[in-house]
Amino acid sequence: MPDNSPLRVLFCIGVNQNFFDLPTGQGKTVWDGFTTMLTQLFELPGVTVLGTIDDDQHMVGPSGSWPWTCYVLADVVDQPTVAAACNLLRTVQVGEHGLWRYMKIEARLGRPLPEPEAVR
Repeated sequence: MPDNSPLRVLFCIGVNQNFFDLPTGQGKTVWDGFTTMLTQLFELPGVTVLGTIDDDQHMVGPSGSWPWTCYVLADVVDQPTVAAACNLLRTVQVGEHGLWRYMKIEARLGRPLPEPEAVR
């Protein structure tokens, strides 16, 4: 019998050096693009966002890999929807560039751990 449970996905989002190379005050357009991308991710059919974490107060500078700048934990219906969510960084525009010029995303896919009996 196939398991039709949603995938548990941790979207790991990092800020690239290109963002930090922008002249002071020009990062707002990237922030606007990022919030557009987040809105589209939250509204993507088949995605149920469970929570977010923003590490921007404890991390300064680009994040080339772990630790990432921010995270979105979600249940996602299938792998093509995970790919569509990641693709938002390509399709959301920041001026003449895609958001991916300034940020990167990586998705970790798995399944929820079973809840301990004591928590139920």
